[in-house]
Amino acid sequence: MISMAGAVSTLSAGGSDVLGYSARRRRTLSWCAVLVIILLLTLGAGIVAGPVDISIVDSIRIIAQHLSGSGASAPVQASQDAIVWDIRVPRVLLGAAVGAGLALAGVILQAIVRNMLADPYVLGVNSGASVGAAAAVLFGAGAGFGDYALQGSAFLGALAASLLVFFIARGAGRLTSTRLLMAGVAVGYALSAATSFLIFASDSAEGARSVMFWLLGSLGLASWNGPLAVIIIVVSSVAAVLLVWGRRLDALTAGDETALTLGINPERFRLILLISSCLLVGVIVAMAGSIGFIGLVVPHLARRMVGGTHRAVLPVAALLGSILLVWADILARTLLAPQEIPIGIITALVGAPFLLILVRRMRATI
Repeated sequence: MISMAGAVSTLSAGGSDVLGYSARRRRTLSWCAVLVIILLLTLGAGIVAGPVDISIVDSIRIIAQHLSGSGASAPVQASQDAIVWDIRVPRVLLGAAVGAGLALAGVILQAIVRNMLADPYVLGVNSGASVGAAAAVLFGAGAGFGDYALQGSAFLGALAASLLVFFIARGAGRLTSTRLLMAGVAVGYALSAATSFLIFASDSAEGARSVMFWLLGSLGLASWNGPLAVIIIVVSSVAAVLLVWGRRLDALTAGDETALTLGINPERFRLILLISSCLLVGVIVAMAGSIGFIGLVVPHLARRMVGGTHRAVLPVAALLGSILLVWADILARTLLAPQEIPIGIITALVGAPFLLILVRRMRATI
């Protein structure tokens, strides 16, 4: 009787686990479907919105003509064609890719350091890219990259900052989340000071203004000729790999002991994740500048929607990040049109209240 009762209890527990998994999966799929629809509507709004009034019908006609290879149907549409196809479509695609990438980077970094306040700023990657961008704009560094001197120098700066953080954290012994966090904060502060020094050392007021605008984030460099395809490929590839590693991320978040129990080397896996996040953030920051709060706030919103399982959090976070950043760019282009507001100001204004609300709703852990 005891063994039968135990068996019944085990079957009941197993059945409840299966039912709970099915419910969580249905909830995740439902949220993904809703967010995909919202994202498509958001992309449409991003293409239509702007200081020049172009109807949604004309925008769809222009896009359809280019996709079919026929081009503009009449000379009178030349200006509208250039605005929609050459400026707005690449811009909304870049915004969607950047938002998804920053959200994914936030999920990765929060898993690496096991800290809910971690975001792409925490490991100094943004600060390194800022130094490279300032050196390119103010002193002509990266001239070998030609038209992409700004992006190339920013990416090299992000890569150098990532390597510096890694060697500092690794040189002190075993690579742990605490050492990564401390090294990233220290390197970030130092590189931010270096960027400020470069700005003050330059005698170009226009160059300093351009650097400051870039530091606050902008999608103004989006174009079909730019590295838009590279960003989309990098973000999509990292997202696919992270989905495969979902259970490993769950184990790493639970603690190094849990990861070791499941046969995962936490130090090696943390290094792989660090390289992935640095590649992701480096490519994004090189093209769009430093954009805050997306990588910090979006992972929290995603967890509240679908729970803490990374295979559920990752796609929801990517879709949310895309939606929020495209809407932030719409506001940046239209609030003071024809003048453009740096997108980082919009994300900060929107992200700070979200973060405060999350803090108020969180239960005290200490």
